[in-house]
Amino acid sequence: MLVHGGGVRKASLTFNISLDTWLDLSTGINPRGWPVHDIPTMAWNRLPEAEDGLELAAKEYYGCPNLLPAAGSQAIIQTLPRLAPPLGRVGILSPTYAEHPHAWRMAGFEVRELQHVSDQILDEFSVLVVVNPNNPTADKVPRTTLLSWWRRLQRHQGWLVVDEAFMDADAGESISSDTGQDGLLVLRSIGKFFGLAGARVGFLLGPENLLQAAREQLGPWNVAGPSRWVATAALSDHSWIRNTRVLLQEQSLRLSRLLADNGLAVTAKTALFHWMVLDNHQAWWEALARQGILVRRFDHPHGLRFGLPGNETDWQRLARALSHVATTLSP
Repeated sequence: MLVHGGGVRKASLTFNISLDTWLDLSTGINPRGWPVHDIPTMAWNRLPEAEDGLELAAKEYYGCPNLLPAAGSQAIIQTLPRLAPPLGRVGILSPTYAEHPHAWRMAGFEVRELQHVSDQILDEFSVLVVVNPNNPTADKVPRTTLLSWWRRLQRHQGWLVVDEAFMDADAGESISSDTGQDGLLVLRSIGKFFGLAGARVGFLLGPENLLQAAREQLGPWNVAGPSRWVATAALSDHSWIRNTRVLLQEQSLRLSRLLADNGLAVTAKTALFHWMVLDNHQAWWEALARQGILVRRFDHPHGLRFGLPGNETDWQRLARALSHVATTLSP
């Protein structure tokens, strides 16, 4: 099992700080997520049904012709290698979300992690995986570039797999609406922008024949009834979506200024997290953790990822902690 953000319980034990006092900025999840209302009893006491409106709401939101709900995009990541042509080579634009190379290697594929992509390189692979925007580096590949890569891969029946888990806040480069064609697959999630990671709902967008194969692998009722209800309501709440996109951009700008004021140069960012390459990342991570603030540390390359605070109290607490650490670690 790989290490991910959100390990507050482990941090609580490590630093002997009460669990309920931590400020968790390690996940990149919207701290002001969609407000879950009372879930109807029927969603709990009946088996999930595909005709409940989830697929229709998701197709409208993503602008795609075909999709398959799953119990989080992680379930899709682990399923795709079982559907791909065997013995092919897999290229993954890296560094990135570690579950992607892990899943393909566990399935027996030869995986090469790439820093750059060219047409000649694409000819060597049967699958190319791109996280867009990337996690943790926040790099974004233009839509036109992705589609050109897909067309090149299609010359030898290759796949382009694009994980758009962090695309919702600014979807200008999304290729979700281009799916439905052979070899073009997109993963989406309600965990990040909608702040509903615990619901475990993700989607695979792609050609119907591959979605049917994935459906057979995942089996019936793979998304729980209450999760389907919540996802349908959230994806259909156009006013909340519109307002949240504006709010996240404002909050992201505030975080950029706060980090810069304390000597932390942001390398890149999305609306939900900031990434910085930092030589003394371990010292910063530990110093913040000793104050009950958890950020995500990466060792390859050395860097930190900061998510957004959820309220004014949390913002003020982060400001005080950053000021203290900056003073403590200054030469």
